Amino acid sequence: MANEEMKKAVAVKAVDEYVKDGMTVGLGTGSTAYHAINRIGELVNDNGYDLRFVATSVRSEEQARGLGLEVLDVNDVERVDLTIDGADEVDPSMQLIKGLGGALIREKIIAAASVAEVIIVDETKLVDKLGTKAPLPVEVLRFGHRKTKYALELQGCTAVLRLGEDGDPFVTDNGNYIYDCRFPQGIDSPFFLETRINVIPGTVDNGLFLNTASTVLVSHPDGTIDKMGA
Repeated sequence: MANEEMKKAVAVKAVDEYVKDGMTVGLGTGSTAYHAINRIGELVNDNGYDLRFVATSVRSEEQARGLGLEVLDVNDVERVDLTIDGADEVDPSMQLIKGLGGALIREKIIAAASVAEVIIVDETKLVDKLGTKAPLPVEVLRFGHRKTKYALELQGCTAVLRLGEDGDPFVTDNGNYIYDCRFPQGIDSPFFLETRINVIPGTVDNGLFLNTASTVLVSHPDGTIDKMGA
């Protein structure tokens, strides 16, 4: 099974197993969440599910609206029953790195508002230690961002300003920049690092998603899907 097929398989399984009629559902961002949104569209348009949605990015919102889905402002819903989202890394205790899709702030806000957070990944995203494959994205204010970069690098990383396809700095849906932080030996103490980064002036938040996932579904090339958590 090719990588894209693995992504679609795990996305469809997550939607079919966890999405129930009447829910308010959080729509994730990224290449795997893309397939989940398409499958949710089928449930609404073909199976008649009555669902409401909040989106973790402008991109996901536009995809959902294109499928005829009702997307609400997260401030207008009392709670989010379920969010289905991807991840860039997952360690054995279901701690995550997210944010390579550029939507980490909205993803984190909606994850915190969700009763259940189901993470869908293929096996390439599994790591023994966070930060060994993916960089850690950190969203920062534009003002003084080079000073923020200096403070980030004092935490033991190399921080690189993310660029867009046009060669200019990538700008998030919130109007901020992202620094991708590489830790040469991975991240030894993610809970400590999360706090250290978030107290740096100019930092908005970082891509460590700790104790947020209730379930992780992992797809494999042979077509099997494993489950971590509830």
